[in-house]
Amino acid sequence: MSDHPINVAASTLMRFLAEIFEKAGCPESDAAVIADCMVQTNLWGIDSHGVIRTAKYLDRIRSGGMNATPKIRTLQAGAGLEVLDADNGSGYVAGKAAMARAIEIAARQNIAAVGVINSNHCGATSLYAHMALEHDMIGIAMSNVAPNMVMTGGSRAITGNNPIAVAVPSFGDFPFVLDISMSAVAGGKLLVAARNGEKIPLGWATDNEGRPTTDPRAGFDGFLLPLGGHKGFGLSLLVDILCGVITGGSFQHQLKSMYRYPNEPSNTAHLMIVINPLVLIDKEQLKERMSDFVKTIKTSPMCDPDAEMLLPGELEHRREQQRRDEGIPLPAALFAELEAIGKELNLDSALAAISH
Repeated sequence: MSDHPINVAASTLMRFLAEIFEKAGCPESDAAVIADCMVQTNLWGIDSHGVIRTAKYLDRIRSGGMNATPKIRTLQAGAGLEVLDADNGSGYVAGKAAMARAIEIAARQNIAAVGVINSNHCGATSLYAHMALEHDMIGIAMSNVAPNMVMTGGSRAITGNNPIAVAVPSFGDFPFVLDISMSAVAGGKLLVAARNGEKIPLGWATDNEGRPTTDPRAGFDGFLLPLGGHKGFGLSLLVDILCGVITGGSFQHQLKSMYRYPNEPSNTAHLMIVINPLVLIDKEQLKERMSDFVKTIKTSPMCDPDAEMLLPGELEHRREQQRRDEGIPLPAALFAELEAIGKELNLDSALAAISH
């Protein structure tokens, strides 16, 4: 088998994944949401959180670790704040539902926050923050994660890398979208490095005894290190409080890794926040001010005259344009893994390489 990536059209990949999750027992609409989220993540170039997770999600549905047919319901509601119970369903489905509800409330009240409990892995949090942009609103999305991060010098994980994303409309070529986890690097990047046979830099992770490592598998089986030392560590604690503690959801060691506990609910919690900036400033003013803001950053001098200043969200925008045209590059081993799943499930959809 060649080691060269195999490019697949986004539409082809989306149909293929949707059929996988339908065959696994998900309603057609939920399967479409899951497939769309995973493919969109790869389109942005966040390959660590996209299609690479397919087999894991499928295994969790089959084992009962994740509910294929959840009944999402409202637990608490009042004054722009709500909490949804995801019924151990897909984090993609629950996250989309929560952000849609937050947008609906913010359209009336200008600001809203909707929490989710009893959920699962929701992928890149920017998926949900992006949704607010369609309504000229600011979206904030965050999720807690089973403890996988150790403070420098520690030997036991006590908090997750707890991602947060913020999307702000710019009315330009691309929106401002900041999507970060509170570890030096997302855990999925260790999976990608391990799959590709690559080493990881020191400072990304430790082994399970707290010793720094360049082995991605040892790092994934061990602990991630925080972004910016105590700063990332503190922010991870804050996200856990907002997602899990105040919503009545799970937090810290009540959360379970889908890798270490593949057959059990992960109890993940999320929080979606929406702000309507147009209550403070009209759209044309905001467009002009954001244009000035972006221009100042883009024209900032660089040490290397050939280098370019990029804003959060700009690189993902460029990658999406390229990958919609050229296809999404899948490692050969991942392509083969997906093909095997397709044959096992006797799918109607075919996973074909894009032709130019």
